[in-house]
Amino acid sequence: MEINVPELSLVLLVGASGSGKSTFARQHFAQYEVVSSDECRAMVSNNENSKDATNDAFDLLYYMVGKRLKRGLLTVVDATNVQASSRKGLVALAREYHVLPVVIVLELSQKVCEARNRARADRDFGGHVVRQQLQQLKKSIKGLKREGFRKIYRLKSPEEVASVTSIGREKLYNDKKHISGPFDIIGDIHGCYDETVELLEKLGYQLEATQDNGSNFGVEVSHPQNRQVIFLGDLVDRGPGSPAVLKLVMSMVNSGVAWCVPGNHDLKLHKKLKGKQVAINHGLAETLEQLAAEPPAFIAQVKEFLYGLVSHYVFDGGKLVVAHAGIKEEMQGRGSGVVRAFCLYGETTGEIDEFGLPVRYHWANEYRGNAKVVYGHTPVPEAEWLNKTIDIDTGCVFGGKLTALRYPEETLVSVAAKKVYSEPVRPLEPKKEEVLSHQQAYDDLLDIEDVTGKRIVQTRLRHNITIQEENSISALEVMSRFAINPKWLIYLPPTMSPCATSELPNFLEHPQQAINYYKSRGVEKIVCEEKHMGSRVVLVICRDESVAQSRFGVINEGIGVAYTRTGRNFFTDKNLEEQFLLRVNQALTKANFWEAHQTNWVCLDTELMPWSAKAQALLQNQYASVGASAENALLEVNQVLQQAIDRGLTDAQDLLEKFAYKQTAISKYQQAYRNYCWEVSSVEDYQLAPFHVLATEGGVHTDKNHGWHMEQISKVCAADPQIFRATPYQVIDTQNEASVQTAIDWWMELTAKGGEGMVVKPYDFVVYGSKEGLLQPAVKCRGSEYLRIIYGPEYDLPANLQRLKNRALGRKRSLALRAFALGVEALERFVRKEPLRRVHESVFGVLALESEEVDPRL
Repeated sequence: MEINVPELSLVLLVGASGSGKSTFARQHFAQYEVVSSDECRAMVSNNENSKDATNDAFDLLYYMVGKRLKRGLLTVVDATNVQASSRKGLVALAREYHVLPVVIVLELSQKVCEARNRARADRDFGGHVVRQQLQQLKKSIKGLKREGFRKIYRLKSPEEVASVTSIGREKLYNDKKHISGPFDIIGDIHGCYDETVELLEKLGYQLEATQDNGSNFGVEVSHPQNRQVIFLGDLVDRGPGSPAVLKLVMSMVNSGVAWCVPGNHDLKLHKKLKGKQVAINHGLAETLEQLAAEPPAFIAQVKEFLYGLVSHYVFDGGKLVVAHAGIKEEMQGRGSGVVRAFCLYGETTGEIDEFGLPVRYHWANEYRGNAKVVYGHTPVPEAEWLNKTIDIDTGCVFGGKLTALRYPEETLVSVAAKKVYSEPVRPLEPKKEEVLSHQQAYDDLLDIEDVTGKRIVQTRLRHNITIQEENSISALEVMSRFAINPKWLIYLPPTMSPCATSELPNFLEHPQQAINYYKSRGVEKIVCEEKHMGSRVVLVICRDESVAQSRFGVINEGIGVAYTRTGRNFFTDKNLEEQFLLRVNQALTKANFWEAHQTNWVCLDTELMPWSAKAQALLQNQYASVGASAENALLEVNQVLQQAIDRGLTDAQDLLEKFAYKQTAISKYQQAYRNYCWEVSSVEDYQLAPFHVLATEGGVHTDKNHGWHMEQISKVCAADPQIFRATPYQVIDTQNEASVQTAIDWWMELTAKGGEGMVVKPYDFVVYGSKEGLLQPAVKCRGSEYLRIIYGPEYDLPANLQRLKNRALGRKRSLALRAFALGVEALERFVRKEPLRRVHESVFGVLALESEEVDPRL
């Protein structure tokens, strides 16, 4: 014997003590699927037979059952539950979480139960207990269906219990996760047959007349790419061709070319055809009149077809959900009367508008689900995405248009209504020239709860990344007080780890270690780029201000923005910023960047020089003041020491040598930071060195290698060499010693001229190691003189160098990888046009990680 239960359901094992519920559960269900009242008693009292712990035990049981159902897990309750009152709360839980309740009753005799209890030392209670339980069970068992149980199984003997060979798991009718499309999802038709045919042909479907065999109704539909149609219901009423629409849709569904969910108008027609009393309004009269000309056999098929329609479907691994009026996240893939009602009618506020119609509750404003929801029901002038949901009922029957959403392409295809077939009660006004889209207007107000507290952010590159609460608070302080308009803030760059400490005696960092990082992990091809000493700047540049408005939702803030690695505006002079961004825009235009990449915007990762342009205060208050005071003091000290030696105090020679070294070191220190400083009075005084084309419309370019990035950037740099600086780089074979030596020699040459050093990257943008997963996206190797700025003028003294060589890089590398994964995730979410809160979850995470305790000198 096989028992079948829905894949997502609440299964109650019901029976007297000793009937074998726990044994049955162990045999047929997984360990964690079963929630046992006895085990809950043991958890709260250390004794599974403690009757005074029953209330606490069932509090725990209900809590655990609720959490499992919320997560969409089949759950089995192992408890006597012989009374309707004891089952009532569990049935209510099933309804709350929209799962189907199932009951398996073990109706074994009193004799069998008592014999089993006597065999157990922990079941020392009188026979009256079992007798009373069986009486209660007998009294309540006939009402199981009325209590709400969809499936009822009764096993009346040990032999029947033993005959159960397996528990089958049935998928719910709405579970089509294994079907991924491609789909063409069509909104409310309302009897508009001609427009439906026109739209199908525009979508590439081929309609051929054929003999009516009672299944295809005289039409055969196919698509050369095997696409499928999903009809969102409301096939009938108001329009001139409801029977023709029904024949077309039924033919397509029967042949497997289409899916269909019911609309409220379809349900009302079904009720009428079944003989129920319904109000003949809202176009139903026209449909009934049209159907009167059809044969009774067809009417019967319509009735059967409408009865079989499922409230909603979940497709493509849970990524796509379709329902007539929409569906909340907690209802998706579940089955209950409440779910069906929501899918058919949506939700209202209880108020009536000036046209006498119910005021819709905008559930999509609060939608936070991962799945995209496509729905109709409420006519709108234009279909627009909002929080991963889209209403594609564009009011064809009211003189609007019939719209289809192509999935997964997410493009909209429409045909205009041939006429106004029905005057709407609420006017279908043409879309006003709104400044912002629904999503952009919704994104104007971000919720602090989306970024505070301990958070776990899912990323494609590195799975889950944890953001600690204390770091979130620090990031919130920076973001709320200093950051640019959040709508521009689609990315923050990661920190970069230095290479491992050099084994050479006079070097703290050396390119051999940077190259070895990748070579030892099996990366054969790397790129070495000159490291510029400037400010890390992210540029978001739009083709014009209309793009800034339409794509970013930013109004009257120009064509773009330049911001620092902590999200602050780089420029404090508005005029200078506008001139600079215009120059970048003009260079992109001159290089034909927009056409080449089929985009109207770009996000660039760059270095903007000079360093002094942004770090003026740091230079004056720290570096320059230290350099000047040390220079003056040491000059005087050395003069005094030299005078002492000249007077015959030879013991001062050691001190003179010591302070002469200090004087030389401070001179090198001053020269090191002066290399990166110059006067800036106009745009032409800046030098911009882009090194990543991070993203454009439709793509995040982490799938391109660094050679591609350098090639694209070189074209832009050539368009305006006055402010652009192409980054010198070399491609190195880590398995070729001569090639490696070329990189080392180049680094020595760069640093000897006062350069900061170089950045070593795998040739491919994203690389995984065989053991440790995601590898560092880049490793920096800084020059010996530059490191004086970081570690101090005398860092290269043997004692100091030896101590610094003991530095630990583990935290820095971990931070760099997590920030890199979060940054890429933010860009990918933006390119997918996800809500701003989803983009900012990752951006905010990068900023929060900056608060972790990591040596800032690394």
